[in-house]
Amino acid sequence: MRSFLVTGASTGIGEACALRLDRLGHRVYAGVRKESDGRRLKDQATDRLVPVMLDVTDEAQVDAAAKQIGDEAGSLHGLVNNAGIARGGPLEYLPLEEWRDQLEVNVIGQVAVTKAMLPLIRRGGGRIVFIGSIGGKIASMMTGPYNASKFAIEGIGEALRHELRPWGIGVSVVEPGAIKTPIWDKGRETADRLVDQLSPQALELYAAHIAGVRKGIEMQERNGISPDKVATAVEHALLSARPRTRYPVGVDARVEALLVRFLPDRLREAIVRRVAGP
Repeated sequence: MRSFLVTGASTGIGEACALRLDRLGHRVYAGVRKESDGRRLKDQATDRLVPVMLDVTDEAQVDAAAKQIGDEAGSLHGLVNNAGIARGGPLEYLPLEEWRDQLEVNVIGQVAVTKAMLPLIRRGGGRIVFIGSIGGKIASMMTGPYNASKFAIEGIGEALRHELRPWGIGVSVVEPGAIKTPIWDKGRETADRLVDQLSPQALELYAAHIAGVRKGIEMQERNGISPDKVATAVEHALLSARPRTRYPVGVDARVEALLVRFLPDRLREAIVRRVAGP
């Protein structure tokens, strides 16, 4: 029985990945931040699924999770770095604390977990999967912190793939487009909070931008595909004989990847603004 760790398994993509790996007959350590989320996951899974209290920004919890997995499983066959948040707003007015929160969870947290689990992954001949985003290749207005975190994941994944090649440890980045997950509900809540905090001048300057972001969130919810589609890509990255380095998931992600590859910047950015701009 192979063992896997999935971070951010409480909802959305992480939940879908954890349950899929469990159904395939593997032992899954599902990182959650609330005991109630762990119990809810257990109700949907077999006894092979083990909830683990894991806030990726809490060094003590990360170390405790690594020790627990080492004591119980001895090794890891795969790590799915999924935990993440979405922050946004106009850079001119966005508090630096919002940037720090975004990067602490989506970047530093992923690095911390990967560092802690690498000895177990090396022992198990395992693989590492980062849940990135097509937003790590193409950016839009008012989502600078989120885009920055996902662009960073692209670079971290590529650098780590070079570093771990001598041991045959594969590193893949999954790049979803619009997915129906609670992260956008939380993003809307954050946007509402930030709008309440913006000065009248900021609201006047960026009114059209804010409306564009809200339109984008509505599009995500309306057109987003199931997290199970992402879980399918993660399964391939973890278990296939020839895992790919990158996995765009969804028609929109594949189209946007082509835009990045073949269009000059100004033309591509004009298209983005036409779709999601003020």
